Amino acid sequence: MSNNLAGKNVVIIGGTAGIGLAAAIAASDLGANVWAAGRSEGHIESAKAISNGKFEVRQADTHDAEALEAIFKEVGTIDHLVSAAVGGERTLKPFLEQTEDQFKAAYDKLWGYGKVVRTGAPYLAEDGSITLVSGSPARKINPSQSALSCVGASVENMVRCLAVEMAPIRVNVVSPGTVDTAMFDWMGDEKGGKLSAMTAGHLIKRAGSSEEVAAGMIFVMQNNFVTGTTVDVDGGRILS
Repeated sequence: MSNNLAGKNVVIIGGTAGIGLAAAIAASDLGANVWAAGRSEGHIESAKAISNGKFEVRQADTHDAEALEAIFKEVGTIDHLVSAAVGGERTLKPFLEQTEDQFKAAYDKLWGYGKVVRTGAPYLAEDGSITLVSGSPARKINPSQSALSCVGASVENMVRCLAVEMAPIRVNVVSPGTVDTAMFDWMGDEKGGKLSAMTAGHLIKRAGSSEEVAAGMIFVMQNNFVTGTTVDVDGGRILS
């Protein structure tokens, strides 16, 4: 990898929990100056405790341009801008059983990413990068995943468009598969068994970790020859 992160300014929106927090920790461990922003007060307080001063933690929503601008101004020049925020409500029902508003709500993720890019672009270094997050349903579709799939595919296509339009700034997307995060905590004591069942047909028969997905984010930040690329970190889900 050709780009050392030591001393680089890395901003991660959606960086106070799950995959984003893992990326904040990883980048910080590599010597980057990291700002991790999130929406939830609970996640922010938890991230501050985990950070223990190693990286900055701020509050911002992908849809709040003013809060985003305040962080970007504080940073000054951004070397790597990441958005891992969910940004919208996803309804997991067959398309015909969803209301129009439910389907539209999933696209708040895309609009949020667009706001992060538009607001952050003036602060990006000339050789900077942008990294977004989609998900394996963008190309491997199960029933009741239409909203999730369509939004993920839109994110991946937007990344290719931005890579062309914003060059030499590099723009990439990381696509996780089934990852053991707080997203599945609602399963309670059955979480482990249900995740095992969900991944039994995958090439790698287990759920991934936030740290494994974060490694994909670090890869696209560090490699100066990668742009317009979707990096799958999914245990082979899209092939199974």
